[in-house]
Parts: sequence; C-alpha cells; structure tokens
Amino acid sequence: MKIRRVAVISFAVLFLLLGIAFVTTSRAGYETAAYKVEKKEGAFEVRKYAPHKVASTSTSGGSRNGGFGTLFRYISGENEDRQKIAMTTPVFMPASVDGKPQEMQFVVPADVAESGAPAPTSSNVTIKTMSGGRYAVLRFSGQLNAKLQKKKLDQLRAKLREKGLKPTGSPIFAGYDPPWTPGPFRRNEVLFRLAN
Repeated sequence: MKIRRVAVISFAVLFLLLGIAFVTTSRAGYETAAYKVEKKEGAFEVRKYAPHKVASTSTSGGSRNGGFGTLFRYISGENEDRQKIAMTTPVFMPASVDGKPQEMQFVVPADVAESGAPAPTSSNVTIKTMSGGRYAVLRFSGQLNAKLQKKKLDQLRAKLREKGLKPTGSPIFAGYDPPWTPGPFRRNEVLFRLAN
C-alpha cells in the first residue's frame, strides 16, 4: 500500500514537472510584445512599451472564442496578401471602465509591422496601433473569467492608489498561453496606461 502511494505521488510530481516544462517552452516559442521593466514588486510591475501594431476585433456582445477565431483566420491567411503571420503573445483584451473585455487584439510581429501588415479581408478585423508609454501591470494565473478579472482589476487599482500612480484610459487584460493550458500554469495580466 505504501509503495503504491509513493508511486502515485511520484507520477503526480513527474506529470506536474512535465506540464510546467511544456507550458514554459510553448510560451517561449512566440514573439512577445517588447517592453522594459522600470519597477518590480512581486506580481506588480511598471513597464515601458513602445507603440506596436495589433490586429483587432470586437468582442462586445459576443464570445471571446469568436474573437479569437476571427483573428486566427486573419493571421492564417485571410488577408489581402494571403500572408500567414506568426502567432505572438500576449493576446490583449482592452476592456470597458468596469473591466468587461470589448476587444481582442493579436500583436503583429515586428518584422510584419515594419514591412506593413496586410489589410484584412474581413470587415470584423482592423489594424491599429496600441499606444506606447508606461503601463502598470499585475500578473496572475488562473482561467480568465469575469470574477477573476474583477478581483485582479480591483487589486491593481488598489496598488496604483498605494503607489500614487494615476491610470489613464481603460484597463487591458492580457493572456499568454494556449487555450488548453491548465489554470494554475497560465500567465495572465491586467494593465493600465499611466498618466504620470
């Protein structure tokens, strides 16, 4: 009985380690929107982002999965150049003031943005520039849902008050992992652009 328990625990630990390795390497395989960390305190950071191009679609009144599919078709060749575009991280989800995502955005890879992102063939996709500047960021794990988003948004707002930092605009949520990644291994963030 004791040997069986040890075998089960050993298998669970091995499975956990393999899961962590898989998630870490799959996330590392994608180009990420570039930033510099100016300040770090646990899960809280202040970052400096350069402006970057994003392919964007609305998610208001629809599901996130529908927004993801729309953008995935764009990078898979549903564009005027029929160009396949590499997946990047994170997937940005600009939200309304109350924290409900209104858009989904894929970051356009730097080389594609430099040469000119191909025009979308779908009227549901637009190419935009996400503003550069300083952003306050709170990193967290878990499956993104309305309850978790509200909790983390409230925590970020409290941190901003504590630090005397003034946000501007609406919050942005960000996800870095493929949909099949288990919640405890997911990298999520909520960001606010800073006015000061």
